[in-house]
Amino acid sequence: MPWSKKELVYWALLIGLTTTLLARIVPYLEIHDVQVGDRAPEFDLTAEDGSGIRLQDYRGKLVLLNFWATWCPPCVDEMPSLNRIYEHLREQGLVVLGVSVDEDAAIYRDFLHSARVRFPTVRDPGRTAPTRYGTLKYPETYLIDREGYVLRKYVGAENWTRPEIINYLSSLL
Repeated sequence: MPWSKKELVYWALLIGLTTTLLARIVPYLEIHDVQVGDRAPEFDLTAEDGSGIRLQDYRGKLVLLNFWATWCPPCVDEMPSLNRIYEHLREQGLVVLGVSVDEDAAIYRDFLHSARVRFPTVRDPGRTAPTRYGTLKYPETYLIDREGYVLRKYVGAENWTRPEIINYLSSLL
């Protein structure tokens, strides 16, 4: 017995909704819970100027990988101290690398300018990099050693200029 028009519409809507839902969920199925001692997941993102930013490009350096957003008050609050630690230790080999999950490119660029962000940062509106790390809340920062392994995981905002942090980072450089 053939389906009625009503049944066809029902099934078409059901299939459409299921497809849409799966398309939104599948990226999050790849979420990992990266912990201390794990190899830091690689990523390849494109900066606003069109250049590629890959984690592997920083191999041989100590990397402070910070996932953040302009709409996240704790992220905004920690930005000045990230700038200061970068300025203080970059000559010794520290790289601070920011990955913003902002969707609006103009708001992101305006923030970088107004906050005078000096370290390399890239926008990842699709959240591909944070998803690979298991980051769902912001800010979250990973300290990655020269060989690409996670040394520390910082959940939430930090004051990166605290003497304990400066001493720890300096001891690794």
